[in-house]
Amino acid sequence: MKYLSLSGKKLNLQIEYIAKDKATAARKFKEEILQRIKEVPAMPYCNRKSIFFDDDEIRDLIYKGYIVVYKINKKDQIIKIFGFTKYEDKPFG
Repeated sequence: MKYLSLSGKKLNLQIEYIAKDKATAARKFKEEILQRIKEVPAMPYCNRKSIFFDDDEIRDLIYKGYIVVYKINKKDQIIKIFGFTKYEDKPFG
């Protein structure tokens, strides 16, 4: 499986926000979260079913309180990452 990221803007905004205070922490955060995302295709169902959607194919990868939401498309062998959130009541609706 491969992955396609559609949520880069929110992630980049968060990294920029962290960098205002600590540039090295921002780089570390980016490296670590991207590494976790790259690991998803190997075991896409290892993360919990999403709390935002009633669909077994949509999963939440949790990293340091942030949630990366992705959809598994078994037919096309693609993981679509479409959400990145933290502390939002209704981030997708």
